[in-house]
Amino acid sequence: MNHIDIIGKSRYIGLEGGFWAIETDKGEKYTPINMPEQLKTEGATIRVRAKILQGAVSISMYGEAIRIISFETLAVV
Repeated sequence: MNHIDIIGKSRYIGLEGGFWAIETDKGEKYTPINMPEQLKTEGATIRVRAKILQGAVSISMYGEAIRIISFETLAVV
């Protein structure tokens, strides 16, 4: 399986009509196609388990497209 564990910050990106993304400390960028409402807090540190969507095309073209399988909020700013 191509599941990954990601720890990063929840970010709202105001491009292309706006969307939520996850950015890691290493500069990796992910665009969840199913960002849960509980994670939509700008700057919150979150942990997600996700499936990489190989070949997925999104209008945001921002990082790798993922589908979140499980999640938790680690810290809210």
